[in-house]
Amino acid sequence: MKVYYNLNLSGFSNCYLVANEETKEALLVDPGEVTEAIISQIENNNYKLSAVLVTHNHGSHVKGIKTLEKIYSPQIYAADWEVAGEKTNVLNGDGKIKIATMNVNFMAIPGHTSDSVVYKIENLLFTGDVLFAGTIGTTNSSYSEYVLQTNIKNKIFTLPDNCVIMPGHGPLSTLEAAKAFNYGL
Repeated sequence: MKVYYNLNLSGFSNCYLVANEETKEALLVDPGEVTEAIISQIENNNYKLSAVLVTHNHGSHVKGIKTLEKIYSPQIYAADWEVAGEKTNVLNGDGKIKIATMNVNFMAIPGHTSDSVVYKIENLLFTGDVLFAGTIGTTNSSYSEYVLQTNIKNKIFTLPDNCVIMPGHGPLSTLEAAKAFNYGL
């Protein structure tokens, strides 16, 4: 597995291209903007873009989907039907799917938004705006904050410490560091 990092400057959000080097299949996490760099990473490596994983339906994480659909034919996975309408493979709760011959675990972690999903591929956690290096996602009520904190503790913090946090904004971290130093938990 190979991961390419891309920064969406208009939303200062992170986008990740995750590729299976053996099968030359890839998936994209949170395409807030489709840049020349992303297209080059796909095309120059002869990857087939199999899917797009959306952590939540905010513009800085989904605006690039329409562009991708004009170039490729990826499956769209999200917990909100409105992300791509009838083309959305709606994820409910927690589960496991196979994309690009990679096992992708998904967990519903509401709080930042009602449709927040965290994806786990091997030891990588694509957390969107649920969990960052040093803090948790923003919420709009004390109840939402409680739900977010509870889900992080019960679903994410039970995973191995060596899991790498690949957040929707900011630098990478590890679960070990998040458990030790995360503000808000």
